[in-house]
Amino acid sequence: MSSSKGQKNNSKKDARKNKAAEIANAFEGLITALILAFLFRAFVMEAFRIPTGSMADTLKGAHIRLRCPQCGYKYNYGLGNYGFQDTIPRGPLKSVYSRCPSCGHYQPTGGTMPIAYGDRILVLKCIYQFFEPKQWDVIVFKNPLDPTINYIKRLVGRPGETVEIIDGDVYINGRISRKPPKVQNELWKPVYDNDYQPVRPREKRSFNGRFWQQPFKNDTGSRWETDKDNATLFRLDSPAGQINTMIYDTKSGNDFRATYAYDDVKSYKHMPYCSDLMVRLYANRLDAGGLIGVEMSKYETRYKAWVDSSGEMVIEAVKGEETVELERKTIELPAMNKPILVKFTNVDHQLIFQFGREKLPHNLRDGPDGAGQRKTDIEPEVKIFGSGKLTLSHVAIFRDIHYTTSQSVNSSESARATESNPFMLGKDEFFVLGDNSPNSLDSRWWSRSGVGNNGQDYTVGTVPRDYLVGKALFVYWPSGFKPFAKFPFSIIPNVGRMRFIYGGSNNNP
Repeated sequence: MSSSKGQKNNSKKDARKNKAAEIANAFEGLITALILAFLFRAFVMEAFRIPTGSMADTLKGAHIRLRCPQCGYKYNYGLGNYGFQDTIPRGPLKSVYSRCPSCGHYQPTGGTMPIAYGDRILVLKCIYQFFEPKQWDVIVFKNPLDPTINYIKRLVGRPGETVEIIDGDVYINGRISRKPPKVQNELWKPVYDNDYQPVRPREKRSFNGRFWQQPFKNDTGSRWETDKDNATLFRLDSPAGQINTMIYDTKSGNDFRATYAYDDVKSYKHMPYCSDLMVRLYANRLDAGGLIGVEMSKYETRYKAWVDSSGEMVIEAVKGEETVELERKTIELPAMNKPILVKFTNVDHQLIFQFGREKLPHNLRDGPDGAGQRKTDIEPEVKIFGSGKLTLSHVAIFRDIHYTTSQSVNSSESARATESNPFMLGKDEFFVLGDNSPNSLDSRWWSRSGVGNNGQDYTVGTVPRDYLVGKALFVYWPSGFKPFAKFPFSIIPNVGRMRFIYGGSNNNP
């Protein structure tokens, strides 16, 4: 009996020891996981929340989601316009006076709007310990004026380079710096999208005291018509060889100023013209003798691009009475059994005409006058022309980002790195700009030296290499949605806005 009791006691002791060992192993595993998580966060990847709208619309801080009640176009409005920057108020805010970036409808005030929180992103840390930062990367860094705060901007200048901002474009060492295609695609801003038609166009108070009218107007003798059953379509039925032209009228539609729907409407009239544009449309047929083309102007030169039914793609420049053919190539026309993409861009002194998958590029000179004598007070023009029988859909105009060099129309303060004030970067110095250029405190505007250790100062307007934190990689949680209005948290993920954040290349095409 005693032997049996001893065996039972030993088995109980063994069980307790095994249980204690399991608990100890669990704690050891937990501690190891916490250490690995800490190391991962400290040295590999960390999550950040975007606090302000200086990188909008690429990355948004706390904002209000809006949908135009006239045309249905979705856009966002920053909380910074209410005076909030790093703090987020509780509860909804009064609705704002804003303008639709497509149809030009002015959002009336009255009522309240819920707050959408800023994008949450993953930042790849320590990457710049092994690889050099690339131009156009979106980077997180310690604010040189207050290193306790992290900032996020787009890197445009690197050590040893001279940076200039001329008519909204970035020049490095006297040559225009072209943005990589994926970065450029992120930066297009809407001017007009014909897919979004106002439902009450004769409501004057909605459009700043005037009726809304289709901004594409027929030139003299032109036969373009709006489809009677679908106002988003344009139709043409004309003899082959007879050119018919529609002109975009800025008196009826939004103009080409560098405005941001995210910002205060009061600033719009002070913004400069942006003449780097893109026109996109789809054409669903190209009969014998027909053609489809786009024309846009920059300063005093008009650039025309078209493709005809024989497969000739052409780009030409017209200045005064002189016409110069810039590029031409012959393509095999795709089957026109569905609408074909037609796109013409003039951006960073590069023309690109696209028809379906075929592209015809032309590089203008890369110096400041590469697109001709700069006359920034001339508003650009956009035209669409064609002949034969055509149906056009998804017609839209976009403008490029435009880096501004004054904070207001009456400001006497000049930005850093302008044409008359080029800025040279020294060793381990970087120059950064915000995508929401008129509303970004960045290298252009920092007013004093950066704060370093042991009394060290960093050059005014620069981000030192020591303060680079990492590269913005992925938006893992755009501002979500509430399951119902009074629910306190936005727990439904906005999956459609989860995305990679595209950076740059040292070898821009």
